[in-house]
Amino acid sequence: MKRLKIAFVTPEAVPYAKTGGLADVSGVLPGTLSQLGHSVRLVMPMYRQVKEQIHDLVLNLENIEIDVGGKLLKADIFCLKDKSTGTDIYFISNDSLFDRPELYRDNLTGNDYKDNLFRFAFFSRAALRIFKLIDWQPDILHSNDWQSALIPVYLKTEHKDDPFYKKTASIFTIHNMAYQGQFDAEEFINIGLPKGYFAPESEFEFWGRINLMKAAICWTDLITTVSPTYAMEIQETDEYGMGLEGVLKNRSNDIFGILNGVDYDVWSPEKDKLIFYRYSAENLAGKKRNKQILLRKAGFSFDKERPVIGMISRLDSQKGFDILQEIMEDVLKLDLQFILLGTGSRDYHEYFRELSKKYSHCFRAFLQFDNRLAHLIEAGADMFLMPSRYEPSGLNQMYSLRYGTVPIVRKTGGLADTIENYDEVSEQGTGFVFDEYSSAALIKVIKRARKLFGRKKIWNKIIKTGMGRDFSWSSSAQKYIEIYKKAMDRL
Repeated sequence: MKRLKIAFVTPEAVPYAKTGGLADVSGVLPGTLSQLGHSVRLVMPMYRQVKEQIHDLVLNLENIEIDVGGKLLKADIFCLKDKSTGTDIYFISNDSLFDRPELYRDNLTGNDYKDNLFRFAFFSRAALRIFKLIDWQPDILHSNDWQSALIPVYLKTEHKDDPFYKKTASIFTIHNMAYQGQFDAEEFINIGLPKGYFAPESEFEFWGRINLMKAAICWTDLITTVSPTYAMEIQETDEYGMGLEGVLKNRSNDIFGILNGVDYDVWSPEKDKLIFYRYSAENLAGKKRNKQILLRKAGFSFDKERPVIGMISRLDSQKGFDILQEIMEDVLKLDLQFILLGTGSRDYHEYFRELSKKYSHCFRAFLQFDNRLAHLIEAGADMFLMPSRYEPSGLNQMYSLRYGTVPIVRKTGGLADTIENYDEVSEQGTGFVFDEYSSAALIKVIKRARKLFGRKKIWNKIIKTGMGRDFSWSSSAQKYIEIYKKAMDRL
């Protein structure tokens, strides 16, 4: 097997900076590729969070001039080696652009930073400069989401005759079609390409505005997204394709769905350092004890006959909160307990805060980010609810399987690819799945799960079947390697 040189360009990665699932993928996939024998360089911005958390960074390159739309800015490049995987991580530093409280938006106004296009054009140009300066020619440039969408564009425009990148193929991964990197037309100057690239119906133009994701889809060699079902969904309807379904359909032969994996060193009840009692499929005693602690934290009494539904989510209608809100009081009358952890829309914050007061005996909302509590909910709950309108991949349903916490999910995206609806005739399945996006379908499936919870033999079989499923990153990483080779063959 040829040892590939893979440049993984991402706007965020755990444990350095995170806003969503992209960071989880970026935090694990590059290291897994390294462990499989490939040479991997991860590149991301040096945000304030990075500087505050990581103290053994080495200044690798200093005062590099980057031209962004005719403006010259300086970049410093700091390096860190991940000792566990051998991955080299490069942080692009410019305090005026990245030393801010949040990654993409101003928390005071709730709006995106006004110079986001300029910031990430700078980031993309600097990333392409790094490899030339260290004389490391990548076989693959793998970029992720709109913030690094200009990488394949610059590769096929400004660098198309550059001998250094002549044998470099590009991969673009879509983690969520909802965030496309759209900007006003007058900002095109910040991209630094001739105006002709923004002609009507061109790769960049989308209803009179700039669309970075559209440009990447058009220019990259191959496209991946984070589950096989989502790869099909985004080509079929506006609901999933968000206006780009036609553009994606035109490249249907170049789109591949690869399910995100799980880092079982972090998310498994046998190894989890953040839960109180560890356990396994062979001995579930620790799960009962974690449930008791979780209920105590929520202010509830323990009753082995009463199931606990857990939910960890961004409070947004995409995650199914619109249909859940319609039936929430009916759900809480099903003799169960419900624990929610998450932040998001102010309206949902107010709603769930009031609901916690009204149903204080069975519902508790923790409206915050709390990683330790997230692990405890996975370990202590009996069921995990994910009624998403759409879900490109999803990770919590896979975490839940490993923790013996039975998922209740909508049949969409990665949820459809990972959870098998329990069938009482064949006695096979790992969770409960509903199709129609409606409150009626949602409460029906919750009632079904509540009923079967009382049949302990069936419930234990569902738990143990789910705990035996393997969604580790090694399988997903091998599929990425196959896509990388396919892209290189097309050069």
